[in-house]
Amino acid sequence: MQRCRAFTLVEIIIAVAISVIILALAVPSLTGVWADRQLRKSLDGFNNLVREAQERSITEHRAYLLVWGDNTVFVQPEVFGKDEDKNAVATFELEKGTALTLTLPAALSGKPPGQWIFWPTGTCEPAVVEFNGGAGNWVENFSPLTARGELAKYATK
Repeated sequence: MQRCRAFTLVEIIIAVAISVIILALAVPSLTGVWADRQLRKSLDGFNNLVREAQERSITEHRAYLLVWGDNTVFVQPEVFGKDEDKNAVATFELEKGTALTLTLPAALSGKPPGQWIFWPTGTCEPAVVEFNGGAGNWVENFSPLTARGELAKYATK
């Protein structure tokens, strides 16, 4: 009579326990990767909006604004033409629980409106933009000459 070789219950329990421990160790690193991806998505999305405003101001030879709304930031001309559609040209939607804050260091008033201007030359008002969300936060300083952001802070949660 030949005996069947198989795993015992104890061996199966040990293998499952080791798998659970490895999975528990991997979950925090996967959470960090997900948070970094979400944070990078917000940074890239906002930078695309800035480029859109700058490119339109140059190609159309007129000033464009980035305007902060309740849950969105959008691009629009500073002044609309007579028969021009008054809708936003491009938008950046904020997810629930996120905030995007604009600071204009060169503003003459202490509490400027939530608008950032790009002139027809492609230059802009110097600005600091801060993002806070569930995935983390970032702060970017924008140069008035190039309208390019320099990342001052980037931290995932």
